Amino acid sequence: MSIEPLIQSLARRFPKSFVFGTATASYQIEGAAMEDGRKPSIWDAFSHMPGRVKGGDTGDVACDHFNRLDADLDLMAELGIEAYRFSIAWPRILPDGRGSANERGFDFYSRLLDGLNKRGIKAFATLYHWDLPIALAGRGGWTDRDTASAFADYAGLVMARLGDRLDTVVTLNEPWCMVYMGHLMGVHAPGERSMAAAMAAVHTTNLAHGKAMQAIRAERPNLPAGIVFNPMSVMPASDSDADARAVERANDFHNGVFFGPVFEGAYPASVLENCPDLAHRIEPGDLETVHQPIDFWGLNYYTPMRVADAPDEAFPGVAPAPAVKPEKTDIGWEIEPAGLSHVVRHLYGRYQMPEFYITENGAADNTGVENGAVSDTMRLTYLSDHLKVAADLIDEGYPLKGYFAWSLMDNYEWAEGYSQRFGIVHVDYETQKRTIKQSGHWFKSLMSAHRGLQTGQGH
Repeated sequence: MSIEPLIQSLARRFPKSFVFGTATASYQIEGAAMEDGRKPSIWDAFSHMPGRVKGGDTGDVACDHFNRLDADLDLMAELGIEAYRFSIAWPRILPDGRGSANERGFDFYSRLLDGLNKRGIKAFATLYHWDLPIALAGRGGWTDRDTASAFADYAGLVMARLGDRLDTVVTLNEPWCMVYMGHLMGVHAPGERSMAAAMAAVHTTNLAHGKAMQAIRAERPNLPAGIVFNPMSVMPASDSDADARAVERANDFHNGVFFGPVFEGAYPASVLENCPDLAHRIEPGDLETVHQPIDFWGLNYYTPMRVADAPDEAFPGVAPAPAVKPEKTDIGWEIEPAGLSHVVRHLYGRYQMPEFYITENGAADNTGVENGAVSDTMRLTYLSDHLKVAADLIDEGYPLKGYFAWSLMDNYEWAEGYSQRFGIVHVDYETQKRTIKQSGHWFKSLMSAHRGLQTGQGH
């Protein structure tokens, strides 16, 4: 059976104004780590430490996007993507985190934005996707309250210089990963394993978002602005009351510490009671600063978090529960499309929130090139199944405005190095050759069908 009718029927399920795009992040694709005035970030330092990243891989070269910008822009145009979500590298703009701007860094992003505009691709910018300038890390990084003010200054500078060519901007990408993977689990930069550090980073990160929103509004009051979260889709191991309570605690700890301050101006009571390192960080007026109105938020979803009650564990007193679905991506994550609708229903049932985009969704499928093609059928099925859930959410009345596949191309996957491939375009890291995968051709067809409906050419 031809997949064409299936693509047409899926495309028809999305409103004409719905935006389809792909996403990347600066450290994961740019390379050119020491070129044109850029100085190191915490990920440059972390990746060069022995034993931190699989294979000892670093982002020194990555996809060499910095030097292949025009070709990569042409690739986006060839795919027919409507919007491109990218991040701006703080250490390219302000190599020391503060102080004088690096004009050559601005030149790169100026060329990127002009290139997107010329090709009719919307620009969705992220101000911070984990590459904190190393100079700020020396003063405590995200555990140091002053980093929030430095970030706001950086945000204002970017808005003044580049904001006129953006379609949207977000402050931070995935505070959960920044805080918990970087400061509690130690598997991401800066590699700390401390609840006290994590709680300090929770509050500085929230404060940075609020202060940056104020800076964005001051420079570009009409630019749609928000934040991107990767909320945990927390599911209980059983129907027991104990596991139900474990889910509540896990939601407070993993989601509430970010969603509460941003959308309600308050931290969850359970976290304040059980994590004293957080409470003493909060100064008068802080929560009012964090609780800025935002125009939209971004949702990154890959896999659910299944938990069981574990009263002997530190707060939130939960243990990981086994996967329910047997299917997994190549990174080992359970494939559960229902987790996407589960987390959306939970969050909109709990908080008053504006419209949202799915800003990342995708699968590690390490299928290689054979005879010039990549038959990544697992990824294609993953994207298709999750897009059906996205369409269901729209049918249910949730204000979903767009979907961004992670990622445009295979790239540096943080602690996994180059071992996991998330791209709809294959990258040969030896030659930097790009090959559109089967999933990329499918996504291109879906976007084309959707555009055809917009212009009245659809079936």
